[in-house]
Amino acid sequence: MIILASSSPTRAKILEESGVKFIQKSCNFDEDSLKYKKPEHFVYHAAVGKMKICEEKFSLEIPLLTADTVVESGGKILRKAKNREEAKEILLSQSGKSVSILTCTFYKSKKLSFLDLSVTEYFFSPFDMEDLESYLSSNEWEGKAGACMVEGFCKKYIKSVKGLESCARGLTIEKLLPFLDKDV
Repeated sequence: MIILASSSPTRAKILEESGVKFIQKSCNFDEDSLKYKKPEHFVYHAAVGKMKICEEKFSLEIPLLTADTVVESGGKILRKAKNREEAKEILLSQSGKSVSILTCTFYKSKKLSFLDLSVTEYFFSPFDMEDLESYLSSNEWEGKAGACMVEGFCKKYIKSVKGLESCARGLTIEKLLPFLDKDV
């Protein structure tokens, strides 16, 4: 049993699909306080910051799992859009371009720590503007780094992929599972 210290339904689904028993609880961590410009620095410090707060709140009686994911395109971190206009701008910056999704996964128990920073790269075909407008109207972009999910709107536009899909979904489960087995 672990505590998934995240409110992400996608991360919970990844754990369920992998047969990992967990309790989902989240901690408030102010990602906006991070001023890192490089995506790898941002995602690392966000996952570590979340772990620090969650460890203080929950202790390590039950192992903790935190994660953070950012989307990068053209050297810019694409965060969660605050409104429809920003979502459109973020999505257009990915249309027909190479996009990197970085996930930092941090697991900690009383006897073991595991930290992984992985990158999955996607190359997208140009987005159809009618389809994009329909997606924006659905509000499915809300709360999503880069304003979309590769298993959702962006899926039909993927031309090529390099890396693990689980990284792009927000939790590198293939790298985490061997450590969970050692921590029994």
